Amino acid sequence: MDCNIKLSDRVMEIFARICSIPRPSGHEEHIGRFLMDFADVHGLESEMDRTGNVIIRKAATAGMEKCETVILQAHQDMVCEKEASLSHDFMTQPIETYVEDGWLKARGTTLGADDGMGIAMALAILEADDIAHGPLECLFTVSEETGLTGAMNLEPGVLKGRMLINLDSEDEGQIFIGCAGGMNTGITFDCRPEQAPAGYFFLQIDIDGLHGGHSGDDIDKGYANANKLLARFLCQSMEKYDLRLCSISGGNLSNAIPRDARAVIAIPSAMKESIRVDFNIFASQIENEFHATEHGMVFRMESVQPVESIENSVARNIIRALAAVHNGVYAMSMDVKGLVETSSNLASIRTENGQVRVVTSQRSSVESAKLAVRQAVASCFEMAGAKVESSDGYPGWTPNTDSRLLAIAVSAYSSLYGREPQVRAIHAGLECGLFLDSYPELDMISIGPTLRGVHSPSERLELATVPMVLDHLAAVLAGIPERNSIE
Repeated sequence: MDCNIKLSDRVMEIFARICSIPRPSGHEEHIGRFLMDFADVHGLESEMDRTGNVIIRKAATAGMEKCETVILQAHQDMVCEKEASLSHDFMTQPIETYVEDGWLKARGTTLGADDGMGIAMALAILEADDIAHGPLECLFTVSEETGLTGAMNLEPGVLKGRMLINLDSEDEGQIFIGCAGGMNTGITFDCRPEQAPAGYFFLQIDIDGLHGGHSGDDIDKGYANANKLLARFLCQSMEKYDLRLCSISGGNLSNAIPRDARAVIAIPSAMKESIRVDFNIFASQIENEFHATEHGMVFRMESVQPVESIENSVARNIIRALAAVHNGVYAMSMDVKGLVETSSNLASIRTENGQVRVVTSQRSSVESAKLAVRQAVASCFEMAGAKVESSDGYPGWTPNTDSRLLAIAVSAYSSLYGREPQVRAIHAGLECGLFLDSYPELDMISIGPTLRGVHSPSERLELATVPMVLDHLAAVLAGIPERNSIE
């Protein structure tokens, strides 16, 4: 089968339209209406459940009416991250895209190909009249990026299909059959304000321009965490100077490695030049440590007007806990070579309303290990006097190597491209594990075009992989057996 260029072009046209529609997590009303209108225009059955999930159904093409119903699944929302210096409102401004060296990129923001490309591919299949398939259900879930809300609230009995193709993967030529489970752990320090001693000088410290990335898929790539770098400098400075912490912030999302962090501090005026020298030395050391992965780091220190500081005993505990808490890979899989089993991400910090609030996220393909790393993180902050709460989280997706759908997908790929695809599990979270709660009979795989830098402004889509995934998807749909053959 030749690459379906016309279908690929249509996918990109639909994706361009999606880039103009606001869809931050929790604000999917506009993209939801777009999906429902799309179904109406094309005469397709559709429904929106009370959570905001949209389901669009299409009848089988001639001769395939008896085939098993296949569910194509993508999520409606996107991670909204931008360059710190860029003024961009994701609720009112479109994503501006451009092509460079075969990659589709966005100007200073996340691209939203995670998972706008999944939506676009599913809609193009629904629209096409020259692709053979059995009955189709397309499921578009909400708020995947901030807690898998749509998948978690999907009601039993709504879906009729027993085979599901998730379109939220990021590597063409790879078929995913498992993923990690995850949870968030929130930390709160109550902080009474106090005045810094007389004769203190106030400074603002900024660390930004880091690579960032997906807190699951990129956690083993060696990227720096801005929150950890800032805590590290504050901790070493606190040991040398009578440092007072006024505020601290960094990162935005639980599923993104933080790219920037900021603190306002106060120190004795006589020490202001000494700490500037220390900061320059620190910046040089960090640039050397991360020379292979971080190429745009920016370190700034500048004077600011006096403000209230955080009660010193609490501030010292905050700094020590942030410096001490585990961040990054916790354990590698003993079953799958090269797969991260367990990790934790120091995701965001905020100072507001008399509190310092920290959000961390834990992932693991082993439930007991996920709880263990959560316990380690919680213990670190509890010893520092913080209140700690964890979400219920979401389950992992256990690989099924005997999957009938997997066998069809592997055979289709090999026939198309003359080579075996890689069959993998992923450390990032996919909604598939949650679907099994309500639909335990589902046979599932996940595929998608090649994306890099997701959850960061460096997110990009390799355009050449789009027609390849579409041809693979079409071949899989054409190869779905009749229902009675898989009873």
